[in-house]
Parts: sequence; structure tokens; C-alpha cells
Amino acid sequence: MQYIEIRANLKDFMVISANDISKVDQSFHKQRLSEWQKKGYIKKIAKGYYIFSDLEINESVLFIIANKIFDPSYVSLEMALSYYGLIPESVYSITSITSKKAYKLASPLGQFNYRKIKPESMFGYKLVNYQNHSFKIAEIEKAILDYFYVNSKLKTNGEFEELRINRDAFQEKVDIKKLREYLAQFSNKVLEKRVNLFLKYINA
Repeated sequence: MQYIEIRANLKDFMVISANDISKVDQSFHKQRLSEWQKKGYIKKIAKGYYIFSDLEINESVLFIIANKIFDPSYVSLEMALSYYGLIPESVYSITSITSKKAYKLASPLGQFNYRKIKPESMFGYKLVNYQNHSFKIAEIEKAILDYFYVNSKLKTNGEFEELRINRDAFQEKVDIKKLREYLAQFSNKVLEKRVNLFLKYINA
């Protein structure tokens, strides 16, 4: 099967693998992936994962790719805080949470960073639909807790100030009851103490 036929069969795929291609062309050889890269048809994103070079890249597409290339994972931390408008600056790395080991990947699309959390703390995310696809992203309350979990040294007002959390956005968008319910699920007294200090600071 020629490239143009395979491209047509996989036109709705954001991310492709050799296995995806083999499902539509059983005679496909992985060597052709290198040929396609040289010809500029596809770009390698991570080991075993590629995108078509004409894929239109935006934030939602990057989130879908982040979920796909390292599973299980969901977008969280700085990227989610920016997505919800809690921090003012743009984030130049797609930050995610995973129950696997921490992982960093530099790709043609930018940096993908994954921080580890306990498997039992892989909750509090939602599915957002985008063009017949979907991506997993932390709810705003969980993104905050994930951030404090992986940045365990944050505990003073000066350090909280450096986060540049928008107080008005926080008070408007964050459900404190849900945040505390999620916090209780961590069963982590040290985290609970630091989050309570932060809540006292943000509401001052």
C-alpha cells in the first residue's frame, strides 16, 4: 500500500504507531518509517510514535499527544494551571502526571515532562473532547494539589508569592470543598499542612 493510501486510512489519527499502520497494511515494514521521515511525510515524537507532518498543532493536539505517548498520564501541574488561567505566564513544557517513573522528552513539538504520583492518587482528571478525540486533564482543584505534591518544598508565603497565582481567578474558579475532599484522598498530613498554609495565604 502506498503512503497516500495509508495516509487516507489514518487521516483521523493524531498520533500513529507502526501497529496502527499494520492494521491497515499487513505488509507494512517498519523500515518505511525512516524513509517517510527523510521525505518529510512524518515526524518522530517519541519511541514508536509519530505524527503526520501536515498535522495542525495547537494546545489541544499537544495534550492529546502527551496522553498518548506516555500512558497512563494526564495533563496537570503548570500546564493545567495555565490552562485554567491561574498563572499569568505561558508554559513552554507540556507537564503531566503519571503513575510510572518520572520522564522527560524533548521532541520536535517541544518538551514533555511527566512527574510521578502514587497510583492511588491518579484521580481528579476529566476528559475534554476535541475534534472526535479527547484528552485527559486534571480538574483545577487536582492540578493545584498535584503541584504541591510534586513540589514538596513549597511552604512559605514568599514561595507562594513566587507562584503568581491569580487570587481573583482562584476564588472564582476553585471549589474549596472539592479541593479538600481530594486532599483527604491523598492521606498525606504533610501535604495537608502545606495546602492549608497556602489557602490561608491566598485568602488573606
